[in-house]
Amino acid sequence: MNTPTAASHNRLQHFPVAFFSSVMGLAGLAMALQQGEAILGLPRGGGYVVTIVSLIVFALLAVLYVMKAFRYPEAVAQEWRHPVKMSFGATITVSLLLLAGATLGLWPTLSYVLWLVGAALHLLVTLYVLNAWIYKPGFEITHISPAWFIPVVGNIVAPIAGVTHAGPETGWFFFSIGLVFWLVLFTIIVYRMIFHQPMPERLLPTFFILLAPPAAGFIAYLKLSGALDGFGRVLFHTAAFIAMLLALQLPRFARLKFFLSWWAYSFPLAALTIATLLMFHATGVGFFKIVYYLLLALLCGVIALLLTLTARAIAHNEICTPEQ
Repeated sequence: MNTPTAASHNRLQHFPVAFFSSVMGLAGLAMALQQGEAILGLPRGGGYVVTIVSLIVFALLAVLYVMKAFRYPEAVAQEWRHPVKMSFGATITVSLLLLAGATLGLWPTLSYVLWLVGAALHLLVTLYVLNAWIYKPGFEITHISPAWFIPVVGNIVAPIAGVTHAGPETGWFFFSIGLVFWLVLFTIIVYRMIFHQPMPERLLPTFFILLAPPAAGFIAYLKLSGALDGFGRVLFHTAAFIAMLLALQLPRFARLKFFLSWWAYSFPLAALTIATLLMFHATGVGFFKIVYYLLLALLCGVIALLLTLTARAIAHNEICTPEQ
């Protein structure tokens, strides 16, 4: 029988790096509220509070993951070698880039540090993962899921704060990486979904990640180009169509048991919410304003649900346990 200390150590050993996807969702909500405050005059304070919460959650998760790395280095190494789990490792660096965006208008110096560290580390993660995909044996088509977007296509979010901190050329560098590999991986993932066995239930929520590249890409592209043009419209309306396709799958998602992968619903939805508001700001079409309010309400509800389910799963020892 395990003592409480031994049990806590054992749970630390199984602490999943995918936990950082919660920070991505919270930071996305913070930016969605901030944009609403700036463009539509929403009551101020919500974006600030959620930004603080995002920073606290990231700090807590970072401490736990560093402790895991010191106490169970082989467990961390296995995670970063695993053909599925390694993609979730990039949630750490993408979280830093999103936190840089969330803090940009509040604490510019903190935003700069977060972006600099996040961008440098994310570039290294991108190179590491691509190298692993090319040279490591044992990778099969059934290992791929939309989570594979995170390490490589995650570069597409770097310009959101990077244009301010490092200039347009650096922003275009990261945007180009994310855009090109989005198209490559999207093709492979569609092939896998059509011609191979369905993904396991615990990975089904990652389908929502399909929404993130065009939605976040639209936000980044507006930052880089400074105006809405034809390509920006292509990105936005691609995101809108993928959202419609995902909406058809909601009954299937609703039947799933809660997994930590449910946090994959959050950031893509936040990115679409922000993109819709920016589309309203650029075009003045009132329909986009209405859709923004609806998406913002849905996003707040989803984040509240995810926080509740995650807290309950932690309390019932359903997270940080060996996989069955």
